[in-house]
Order: sequence, then C-alpha cells, then structure tokens
Amino acid sequence: MTLRAAVLSTGDELTTGRIVDTNASWIADKLFEIGVELAGVLTVGDHHDRLVWAWRRALELADVVISTGGIGPTADDLTSEVVAEVVGVPLVEDAEQAARIRQLFAALGREMPANNLKQALLPRGAIVIPNALGTAPGYRLAHGAKHLVVLPGVPREMKPMMEETVLPWLAGLRGGDEAYVARTFQTFGLTESGLDEMVAGAVDPAEGRVSFRASFPEVSVRVVVHGKPAEAEARLETLATRLRERIGPFVYGEGKTTMEEVVGRLLRERGLSIALGESCTGGLVAHRLTNVPGSSAYVLGAGVTYADTAKRSLLGVRAETLRAHGAVSEETAGEMAEGARRSFGANLGLAVTGIAGPEGGTPDKPVGTVCFGLASGSGVVTRRYQLWGTRDWVKLLASQVALDWIRRHALGLPVTDSRLFRPSGR
Repeated sequence: MTLRAAVLSTGDELTTGRIVDTNASWIADKLFEIGVELAGVLTVGDHHDRLVWAWRRALELADVVISTGGIGPTADDLTSEVVAEVVGVPLVEDAEQAARIRQLFAALGREMPANNLKQALLPRGAIVIPNALGTAPGYRLAHGAKHLVVLPGVPREMKPMMEETVLPWLAGLRGGDEAYVARTFQTFGLTESGLDEMVAGAVDPAEGRVSFRASFPEVSVRVVVHGKPAEAEARLETLATRLRERIGPFVYGEGKTTMEEVVGRLLRERGLSIALGESCTGGLVAHRLTNVPGSSAYVLGAGVTYADTAKRSLLGVRAETLRAHGAVSEETAGEMAEGARRSFGANLGLAVTGIAGPEGGTPDKPVGTVCFGLASGSGVVTRRYQLWGTRDWVKLLASQVALDWIRRHALGLPVTDSRLFRPSGR
C-alpha cells in the first residue's frame, strides 16, 4: 500500500529564522528510503490555535503525521496538549516515564524542577517511543485510520528515535512484500550538475531512481531500488557498480561516513603517518582528523603557523621564499609541507595557506586564493586554487580539499584531480 506522511515542525525559533529546520529534510530523506511518500511539510510557531490548525491540516494530507518539537518542560511546549485536544482524549501521567525522569536527575545529582514532570503527561492511549538521550519521551498515537508520531526537536535525540523505533514501525505499517533498498555514494570534487552529467544514462528509471543531495562541501548520489527483497538487492548491486564505474575517483565513501573517517582508515591500513602545517584553516584539518577515534595512530602533530615568523621558525620556510613569492604561494605551501613532515618525522606532510577573507585579497591573489602542498618520500606536490564563499566556507572547503588530497595519495590517485574549482596561475 502507498503510505503518505506529513512532517510538522514546531517552534518559534523556526518561524523567526533563529535556526534552520534540518529535522524536516532529514526525516524526508529517511521516508524516501523506505518508500513512504511525503505529502507535505508544515512549520508553525508555539501558538495554540496555529498548532491545532497545523495538526488538523496535516492529518487531512497524510496517513501519518510526524511532529518534532514542543514536548519540553516549559510553558511554550504545547504539542502534547494540542495533540490531546485534536484527538479528543485527556492527558494522563505515564508513571514509568515520570519515574525515569526523576531517576535521570537523581543520577546527575541535581534537583529536578517540578515542571519536568510535564514531559510525562501523554495523551491517553499513547505508545511511548524511548528517548535514550533526553528527558522527553516520544510517542505515537492512533486516531481512527491515522497515526500521530511525536518526537523531540533536538536532532541528536530525534534521529536515533526515528532510526531505531519509528522507521521500522513505518515499514511494517506500509506492509507489502516489496523491499526498498538504497545505496548512497559520498562524493567530492564535482558539482551537482557535473555529477548529473557523468551518471546520465547509467540507470534506467525502470530499474531504479537516482537522486542528488548537495550538502556543502560535498554531494551525495543515491540510487533507490524496490522489488522483491532478493531481486532488489541484486539489482541495487548492479546499478551501484555502474555508478562507481562513472564516478569512482570522486567517491570517497558509501553510506554514513565522513571524509576524515575515510582518510583515517586509509592511513591506518597503509601504515602512514601525517603531520600538518596550517595557516588559513587555523587547525581545522587537524581538528577534523583528530575527531576520529584512534587518530593518534597516524596523526603525529600539527603547526598552526599564521605569521610568517611562525612559518620560518616552526616549519623551516625560507625567508627568501616568503620574500619572493609571499606567504600565499605554492612555493611556501611546498616548504610548509616539507617542514611539517620533517619536524614531526611523518610519512606525509600536508600544508594549507591562503586568504580566507573577507579582507586581505589583492588583484593577483584575491580572497579565496588557497595553496596546498603535500610532501612524501617521492617528492612534493603543490597547487593553487581559487575557492569561493564566506570566510567559514573557504576554510571548510580548504580543509575538505586537504583531506581529499591525503585520501587520493593513499589510494594512488592524482591528488589534484578536481572539477569543483579552477587551478589558479601564479
């Protein structure tokens, strides 16, 4: 059967623009993966009458309404009150959840504010969705042929609740003997339109559905197949192989993985160590690498060498190089990389130096000019790129390029093979 869902995002912080609603897009993505049609997304602030309207409208649109937000302990958390009104049942205290909330505060050695017990008041008939990371339980509730699902607005709480409880329940509710299976490729080095051109014709719409999702600074490519379980899995494998043949060098991982996790695994598998010399990225490359558990096995050290004096004293960049070519140059990046490798005794040295902006650019070296260097036992590779965006975008994109260089070197691929940005002449 075709199952339609609506997503209801609540909170004044969403309607006033203080935060971006990432929950709705994440939930929509997960619904797509299991073959549930998204009928619509509604966003509404913490106002009783508007919430009542939104719930009733969502129930008209869909078989299942998934709500995030509004189940905290404060006076403006109105979701459970509104759900009870819409469904026509009273709120009752769930004794087990009330005890759990008390125990959480006791375990932290903190006195529990009395209003926290508001979170244990659920519409009669609600089935609890456990929340292992917060005080507010989620729940689902049947209303005739419709279903209401209520979850916290905090993403780190909501996401595991969806994945562990709600999505399996939805798959069962959808029923049928067809499976929906998907493969997602994480890519870097191509634009979304460039990826579309490269995979055009690889998958016939009758075989599966290909979609793209840009999430700066990377783009994911997903293929979804449905059919009898064994047949769908086999067809997915065939289609995934076709896609890899088209975009393989630009695929850094599959599924839920990050560039730094992939780089860490490759360095560990190949017994390689790395040292870093960073200027415009301010240690962001080292931060990302060391976010991965076990990174001490391959990250030996890093120097954030913003000033020219630091580049000279810590990484051994020659004064002559800085005078002749400047701090933002391929020559300086190369010497930074060599210096980092030598100083820390690493197999690889990676360096980044550039102009992140918004000031500091010149006609010859505009804002976004970033130079990279990679030193290894076989020599030094350097390249100057013209990146784009705000200061934080330039820094993040530069860190991604740096990590991709390490990945490509470990795989024996050309490190400079990217179509995202143009190489810039000296």
